[in-house]
Amino acid sequence: MAEEEVPDDKQLLAAIASGDTEAITVFYQRHEARVYRYALAKVGDSFTAADILNDVMMQVWRAAAKFEGRAKVTTWLLGIAHNKVVDHWRKVGAREYTELDDSMEDESASGANPAQATEAASDGKLLHACLAKLKPEHREILHLVFFEELGYSEIASIIDVPEGTVKSRVFHARNLMKKQLANATRAA
Repeated sequence: MAEEEVPDDKQLLAAIASGDTEAITVFYQRHEARVYRYALAKVGDSFTAADILNDVMMQVWRAAAKFEGRAKVTTWLLGIAHNKVVDHWRKVGAREYTELDDSMEDESASGANPAQATEAASDGKLLHACLAKLKPEHREILHLVFFEELGYSEIASIIDVPEGTVKSRVFHARNLMKKQLANATRAA
């Protein structure tokens, strides 16, 4: 791999499939934050999320030649991450994902004045508390739609359900989230 060229993900996967260790390094650096963030949102523990990230990248190394290009590389990658999270929960015997990590703060608050920052932090805590009350499949759908900004067809590929099921879950998850937020703001 020449240093001056910037290969796309499909080119990197082809290079990885042929054993190019530099390609896996570039691929890892390009995607580690997204995969880690996804895993952390599901397991709630930074060490476990890092282990899942490593497992995902090992799977990429082993399965790069199997990538057929029918989906986006990020969809394929998050599908692997989803399966590794499910494997983790099977191993530990848990049935539900944990809530989104509290460390995922509202980035817009970073440059705000102290009053705005306090309000944003409060809103973030409220949002996370409401998300935690949803069923795992609703939390996951909302995470993929709003945090990962994926389309319905990509989400369907990742979680291995029909696109119609994704649309239905998004609809129900949004309504449940609205109810949770309304109840929480009334109680506050």
